[in-house]
Amino acid sequence: MKPEPTPWRALIAVARELGVPPREFWRLSLREWRALSAPSAQAGHLARSDFDFLSAQFPDLPHDNS
Repeated sequence: MKPEPTPWRALIAVARELGVPPREFWRLSLREWRALSAPSAQAGHLARSDFDFLSAQFPDLPHDNS
C-alpha cells in the first residue's frame, strides 16, 4: 500500500493562520507542530499554580526602548 502524500498546502495554510512564518514552519519538529496545531480542547488549560510556577521560572524581562 502506497502512503498518502504529505498535504503540504494544507499544513502551510494552517501555519499561516496561526501566524507562523515560513522560516519557522520549516524549523518545527513534528512534535512541536502537533502541539502548535492541536485543537485547543486537547491542549488543556493551564492551572493558576502552573502559571505562577512558569512565571517564576521565566520572568518577563524589561524591554530596552532606547
